[in-house]
Amino acid sequence: MNPIPVLRPDMPSADELLPYLRRIDAAQQFANFGPLCLELERRLSADCSSASGHPVALTTVANCTVGLQLALMASVDRPRVKVLVPSLTFPGTVSGILQAGFEPVLADIDPSRWVLTPEIARAAMARVRGIRAIMPVAAFGGALDVQGWDQLTLETGVPVVIDAAGAFGNQTVGAHTVVAFSMHATKALGAGEGGFVAARDPEVVARVRRLSNFGYMSAGGLISDIGVNGKMSEYAAAVGLAALDRWPAVSTARRVLMSSYSAAVQDACPEIVLQERPLGGVYSLGLVRLPDRLRAETVAEFLASRGIGSRRWYCPGIYAHPAFLALTQADDHVVVKHLDQHLLGLPFHLQMSLADIDRVTGALQAVLALGERGRSSVAKATRSPSSRGAHLRAVV
Repeated sequence: MNPIPVLRPDMPSADELLPYLRRIDAAQQFANFGPLCLELERRLSADCSSASGHPVALTTVANCTVGLQLALMASVDRPRVKVLVPSLTFPGTVSGILQAGFEPVLADIDPSRWVLTPEIARAAMARVRGIRAIMPVAAFGGALDVQGWDQLTLETGVPVVIDAAGAFGNQTVGAHTVVAFSMHATKALGAGEGGFVAARDPEVVARVRRLSNFGYMSAGGLISDIGVNGKMSEYAAAVGLAALDRWPAVSTARRVLMSSYSAAVQDACPEIVLQERPLGGVYSLGLVRLPDRLRAETVAEFLASRGIGSRRWYCPGIYAHPAFLALTQADDHVVVKHLDQHLLGLPFHLQMSLADIDRVTGALQAVLALGERGRSSVAKATRSPSSRGAHLRAVV
């Protein structure tokens, strides 16, 4: 059987890009907030404003990591402060904090949603002195509660910058939160590389914009702050605009995929736990928590023997990476350490067919039936998939 990769980007075609590339040729501006970049910002701002129910200001950036870095620099008025961040996240989250000159403090997460919550943050702030900013993560695209984070900011004065790298279409912008999104090729809205920072406070966004352009002020050629070169190019903006043209169809298809997949997994493998996130969201990753009796590495090996890709996204947690061993830890990471052993990313992309979903769920059924009989038993297990296509067609 053909292999099923764990991830396959879904990007605009060359024909879809061509009208925008011709506009670049005509304008002869290739960077520095050119006409395509400005148009992309207007369209994204309209989408974020509609979803949030309030006007949202927005600026594009070269990638989400630099967006997080600049959003922190624009939001925090004290140098070298401690920033609370969940231990279950992509290393780029922590890199953005460090590159901004701040000190990450690692915290545990909610056991159902797999995210840092305001309640966990309050407990961490009581234990660790000097936390002056928080960077929660919309893990695997699951939107965060911006009202809860707004309330924490109102009570404590601590700014919150949300890493919503993979949560476009799901994550809204609160009254006080600043949100950074990614447009990497693996995201639901992909431009190959790129990102944007959004907030209701236009001055915060203006500061991010200046910092992304070396700190230049709008006139006079003077530097207001020490910034970086974090701008999006016109070519990335062209891909982003073409991706936005496709967004209605792509977002609908991803919702159908998530609905079908979730129903199939829950029906075939009730022992397997899905992340607590709205089924109506637009997701680019499919994660499951395996039962305690099964290790993620064992199941990954079994799936590979059947030509099915998988990935242990963000495991182990940040606390275990050699580059981050010296970071302050707010707690013992009980939830993250458990997920390190049992969290697994399954194939999830728009090129998957119902038969592919059937193969994945059939393989999961088989490995659950085998249980922990050792790796040799897993490798020798039968490769015949179960058939539940009729059920999946009914779901769709």
